[in-house]
Amino acid sequence: MMNKKTNRSSLPAGSALVFVGGGKMGEAILGGWAACEQGLASSIGAQDMTVVEPDASRGSYLEERYGVRHVADAGCVTRADLVVLAVKPQVMLGVLAGLAELPAFAHALFVSIAAGMSTDSLVEALPNGSRLVRVMPNLPLLVGAGATTVCSSATSTDDDLELVCGLFACLGQAACIEEGLMDAASALSGSGPAYVAAMIECLAETGQKLGLPQGLTQELLVQTVYGSACLLKQTGQSPGELRAAVSSPGGSTLAALAAMEKAGIGQAYEQGVVAAVQRAKELGTCKA
Repeated sequence: MMNKKTNRSSLPAGSALVFVGGGKMGEAILGGWAACEQGLASSIGAQDMTVVEPDASRGSYLEERYGVRHVADAGCVTRADLVVLAVKPQVMLGVLAGLAELPAFAHALFVSIAAGMSTDSLVEALPNGSRLVRVMPNLPLLVGAGATTVCSSATSTDDDLELVCGLFACLGQAACIEEGLMDAASALSGSGPAYVAAMIECLAETGQKLGLPQGLTQELLVQTVYGSACLLKQTGQSPGELRAAVSSPGGSTLAALAAMEKAGIGQAYEQGVVAAVQRAKELGTCKA
């Protein structure tokens, strides 16, 4: 079960949070944490966050939008208590080699969001004795509606795992799982927002072909996805139960579902998720 949303964590007041990488997912996490109504344990705010981002324009954007501090190089960081590793898997090991030489990172708790990269490979590249927790978040973190899976490493403690799970629960929901399930979680919830967006795009194109205005079509579809998710969440219904509730015998919904099944919608989703899992494994070996 996913943990219930919470705004509590056990980070000490004034802890220094460092984001290595300021891309879309790094932004989603730092933006979500900076916007927490009560902060992280009502003690950590944007003023305690530093983002290491070599792209000057990107760094300036993050600094201006979220109030975090921007530096172009990790060597400018003087203190790091919790470090979010938000760079692509293909460059991760090179980045870690650089961090391993910097005293500011010697005693930090590291949190990796890199798809496919095992905790063993990351720990090996980190400073000696570094604690590491691996997470797989998704982009809706930015609006407090994320879904994140969390797993421990050989060097992390139970307290580390609980802390990181709590921090990501501030941004939606979080669940602790075994590392062997992380690639599958990445393929489902990590990539999931893209699948939902692609579904909306396809349905919107069909709606427009049927004469519906573009703006209205997207509005209807977004609200339908949102409402359906809320209904499942709040009632505890299974997807099958909701599908059956909408599908009257001999009606238009059943006709649509039958046509979609004939076109191979279930197989398409399955093949897509399997492809995502395979790609995550390739990224874990740092293949371009």
